[in-house]
Amino acid sequence: MDVKKHQYITVIDYLEREAYSEVKHEYEGGKVLAMGGRTIKHGILCGNIYSEIRRRLEDNQSDCKVFGTEIKIHIEEKYSFVYPDAMVICGEIEVSEKDENSVVNPKLIVEVLSKSTGNYDRGDKFHKYRKLASFREYLLISQDKAVVEIFYKSEDKRWEILRIAGIDKQFKLKSIGISIKLKDLYRNVNL
Repeated sequence: MDVKKHQYITVIDYLEREAYSEVKHEYEGGKVLAMGGRTIKHGILCGNIYSEIRRRLEDNQSDCKVFGTEIKIHIEEKYSFVYPDAMVICGEIEVSEKDENSVVNPKLIVEVLSKSTGNYDRGDKFHKYRKLASFREYLLISQDKAVVEIFYKSEDKRWEILRIAGIDKQFKLKSIGISIKLKDLYRNVNL
């Protein structure tokens, strides 16, 4: 996923353009970033994590809902709109006051890493996400090997980090109470 810089525009102009755009764009403080160049592996992993989370939430009869890559998160404090690869909202869906198609209360956020966005996803994007009061867990998925990194916000507000490696392993998403096997996550992905 390559990030391309564009001109400075207002939030209103961004939201109007984004509603009709065939290419997704992220927004931060007047800067618009076009998101493009996704790989087949990226698409498979996004689909797999979405379906694995959805199935387990349904099995548990949870009030949580999983969303794919089409829904934006509005981070008011960072003056940003971003697209995660997947996210989970538990309870009522809260929408942005600025955009009825953007949410503000994800509990779990998922990003599939690429060479061009890995540093951004671990750094600036994670920093933005941490401004969301509801945000409790961050799952980063490698495209090139069976590895996930999980960042979990504990009760004392510290972020715990766990790295799981190996196709025969599984990981637990504490914020939503489900476990996923890496072999299910990496199904149909050539590593």
